[in-house]
Amino acid sequence: MAKRASSSAPHRRKARAKPKQGIVRKRAAPAKKAAAARKAPAARKGVGKAAVRKVAARGSGRSTAAAPSPAVRKAAPIPARAPARRTAAGATPARKAAAAGTPARPGRKTPARKTPARKTPIRAAKPAPQRFTVSHLREEDFQPNGLRPYARYRDLGIAEATGGLARAHVIRMIPPVTDEVRQRHAHTVDLQLVYVLKGWMKNEFAGHGVQMMEAGSCWLQPPGIAHTVLDYSDDLEVLEIIVPADFDTSPVD
Repeated sequence: MAKRASSSAPHRRKARAKPKQGIVRKRAAPAKKAAAARKAPAARKGVGKAAVRKVAARGSGRSTAAAPSPAVRKAAPIPARAPARRTAAGATPARKAAAAGTPARPGRKTPARKTPARKTPIRAAKPAPQRFTVSHLREEDFQPNGLRPYARYRDLGIAEATGGLARAHVIRMIPPVTDEVRQRHAHTVDLQLVYVLKGWMKNEFAGHGVQMMEAGSCWLQPPGIAHTVLDYSDDLEVLEIIVPADFDTSPVD
């Protein structure tokens, strides 16, 4: 009998442990009640406010209907913008005016900018073709048909061979040196180069003073420089090259 009693003791302990689960469930019930209690006052407050409103309405003779909410003003509809005028190029005048740096005026058409026509560069006329030429010394070629009546000229044929591009001649000065020779003057040329072949020559140039030229001397006279022939030897002979072949000479005071 003692053995049976000892064997049944563990079963009793398990039976006692079962009610603990029920106890946990019962403890969880108050938490739900507390949450419901929290919601209840809020509902009661709403009911109380409604009751107060009804009592106030009865005393004043007004209905318990809710007061109409103030009318909401509707915004005026925004008028649709008229489509912007477009020019032939597809851009609006305002955009064109902004691109040009001037503000567009309302109600006025912005004149289209005219693109200036490109000027074709003027090309200098091609000089006439040059041909080969040669000139040999002959005394009869010295002629009094040049610029100065007190000199004899031997034309070297360069003007004709270059189509008037340049002129070259040998000049022999005839003595004596007169006041006509000493007349101050200037030449309208592009280039004037002189080389002394024989004798000597004394000249004066504006800004450069008096210059003594002898056989073998060479100088360049800038275009339009005023100069004076002061003196020369009886056998003076010079080579002169001028561009262009035809030029003007004017006296200078």
